Amino acid sequence: MKRIGYILLVLLAYLPACHADPAAAYRHAVNMAAQGDDQGAIASLGTLIEVMPMQTVWRQRLLAAQQLIHMRMSHQTLFPAQSGPNQHMALAAAYAAMHPLLQDAKRWPATLLAVIAPGAGHAWQGRWHDAGMAALMVWPMLILTAWAAKRRMGPVTVFFALITVWLWSGTVFSSISLAERASAEAYMAWWQGVWQASGLPGRPWS
Repeated sequence: MKRIGYILLVLLAYLPACHADPAAAYRHAVNMAAQGDDQGAIASLGTLIEVMPMQTVWRQRLLAAQQLIHMRMSHQTLFPAQSGPNQHMALAAAYAAMHPLLQDAKRWPATLLAVIAPGAGHAWQGRWHDAGMAALMVWPMLILTAWAAKRRMGPVTVFFALITVWLWSGTVFSSISLAERASAEAYMAWWQGVWQASGLPGRPWS
């Protein structure tokens, strides 16, 4: 019910604007996407598409913008099938074919290396300062734990081991987070290139 109400509000807001000035309605939808409201932008563009005459330049623009913003929201690299010719999507697809995105290229090696050796996951990503900090936090505790275990210090060994596990797990989480952030940044840079190659007006990002 909430979704139906939202769509009705969008219809009431955008139908007059579409007939009066489709460019203004398009800019408003792109601005919504730039502010992070991809779902609202997609709904607004869908409403405009429904009332736009077939085989018009603006219908192609609206449809391409809706599909590209949906790709960004879903973090997709595959282009949706087209029901008809669309020059904007053709240009975007051509750019994507020439500039393929290598997703998650560093995530799993970084995770595995961070588990094997503290700091190795950060070093794999080229983050040498973070690698040094991770190594300085964990390796001394590993040495202390091994020293206490060798001397059979019982509770002290357990205490050192718990601190080591806590610090080590933190460096693993840091390595994974940095790899995921790098992947997201790489996708956004790729997607922005796709949008610009499509020839669509406006910039749906801040």
